[in-house]
Amino acid sequence: MRPEGYHYDTYSRLAGPLTQPSGSAYRVQYTKLLSREPHRIRAVLLMTLAPVLTCMLLVYLVWPSHWVEREGGARWLIGLDATMLVSIGLIELFMVVNVVSIAHATMVARDPVPVVPEPGTRVAFLTTYVPGKEPLSMLRATLEGAVGVTHTGPLDVWLLDEGDDAQARALCAELGVRHFTRFGVPEWNRDSGVHKTRTKHGNYNAWIAMHGGEYDFFASVDTDHVPLPNFLERMMGYFRDPDVAFVVGPQVYGNYTSPVTKAAESQQFLFHALIQRAGNRYRAPMFVGTNNVVRVEAVKQVGGLYDSITEDMATGFELHRHRNPRTGGYWRSVYTPDVLAVGEGPASWTDFFTQQLRWSRGTYETLFKQYWKAPLRMPAGRLFSYTLMLVYYPMTAVNWLLGILSCVLFLWFGASGTQVAASVWLMLYSDAAALQIGLYLWNRRHNVSPHEPQGSGGLAGMAMSALSAPIYLKSLGSAVARTPSRFVVTPKGGDASADRMATFRIHLYWAALLAVSLLASVLLGHTHAAMRTWAALAMAISLAPAAVWLTTQYRERRAGEARQPAARRAEKSKEPALAGGGSPTPVSGSTTGGN
Repeated sequence: MRPEGYHYDTYSRLAGPLTQPSGSAYRVQYTKLLSREPHRIRAVLLMTLAPVLTCMLLVYLVWPSHWVEREGGARWLIGLDATMLVSIGLIELFMVVNVVSIAHATMVARDPVPVVPEPGTRVAFLTTYVPGKEPLSMLRATLEGAVGVTHTGPLDVWLLDEGDDAQARALCAELGVRHFTRFGVPEWNRDSGVHKTRTKHGNYNAWIAMHGGEYDFFASVDTDHVPLPNFLERMMGYFRDPDVAFVVGPQVYGNYTSPVTKAAESQQFLFHALIQRAGNRYRAPMFVGTNNVVRVEAVKQVGGLYDSITEDMATGFELHRHRNPRTGGYWRSVYTPDVLAVGEGPASWTDFFTQQLRWSRGTYETLFKQYWKAPLRMPAGRLFSYTLMLVYYPMTAVNWLLGILSCVLFLWFGASGTQVAASVWLMLYSDAAALQIGLYLWNRRHNVSPHEPQGSGGLAGMAMSALSAPIYLKSLGSAVARTPSRFVVTPKGGDASADRMATFRIHLYWAALLAVSLLASVLLGHTHAAMRTWAALAMAISLAPAAVWLTTQYRERRAGEARQPAARRAEKSKEPALAGGGSPTPVSGSTTGGN
């Protein structure tokens, strides 16, 4: 369902007007974002100075003359000093990688030049359904949107029904949608692999095995995503390039009402507005399963959608390692900034944390199971691009752990890996931070969200990224320990999971650890202002989700209490007053009879 008041039609054409392809051997053409920027010098200065200042801070902090030397100190304390030094060095190194990644993306980001689709291609439009997990009303909206999509060739809309639901069948019959189910077919419901039971990729792969040969391409959206009528018109033209395996678009949340949903969409700004566009430079933006079009021949070549908790990213990674047997070139992908489907995002903290756990766990699985195969089977440029994308979650997780470790080591034991002049440290750190924020804010002009107000700074998104770090660390621990992971359908259609205090147990654990450590620093006399400040900031981040939830609960309760007297007065005003003999007497302000 698309809310009113947003310019979806305008945002569905962000890449520009459709053009006719030139030449007989078409290849996707691109325009650099910087080429459209009238003040490129400012951007170049930000892209240059932000990484340089961050590198200077790293070098200054770990310079050998700044290492702590304890004359006659206990070995264990010297060991803690060394641990602190390594932690500080890694934290700053990860910061350098992060800034370099954003600066690089700013420099190379580009949009594809849209072309009209080739007529006559056979397309299947797919979406899935899990009975009991997704409301039928939401499914109806998605299927109605799919039926309304225009295409210059044969087009069938399919529902891939996990449960062979009678109501879903009836809805398909009503709308003219073809129905498919793997329910009750043992070979399509395995414990693992491409036909793994109760998974999205298993559902799709069963359909591909049965019907994929009937089509050249399949388009797909998640069940909560309503496609716009020009969905195929804006995506299919890029497939004139024979090496394009898939085309993807950005993810936006139409249920843009709750604070969590708004912040969650803002958090995705860098990925959809910048990182994916940088992927276009290497012809390898990441596969996003929420809305896309895929060449059937290409996905069949790699054995179908990959068995992973994040099957989309894993499948895209496999495709980018393989060559098109017809041309000999590597398979390519295209990211369009056009908003061509509007979905639903997490509306509660519980659902947001579940989503972030799944996304990060899928990234770790790709790193552990697939990434090692890439160096000899993937062009250097796209390997570099993928590396920058894949290291985000583990760097954020490890950074959080190292930051907490540094605070605890100082607050409890007085360990200090480096001794620097506070004034120089503050100058370098504040300048580096200001340039990083400046680069982020400058890139906000490339935002693809039709919901966020023009000129907004995206502070909610930055905050959401910061407070997600403990979640990424938990996910990393589970991946390293190889605990089982399973695909969880995010509640949709107004059925958001209820938040409880237990929802925030991970964050509250870290907050308690930091609070105890701060108290210990007072008792033990470890009072360095900078370390206490970092500990207090980390504690504030840990407490923020629960604080926001409690504040929202309080405001909703107060609003509900304020509405109750008004509702009672309104109800009372509708009750007729009785006079003599029980005959009804019109209430004040009402009219009786006709004129």
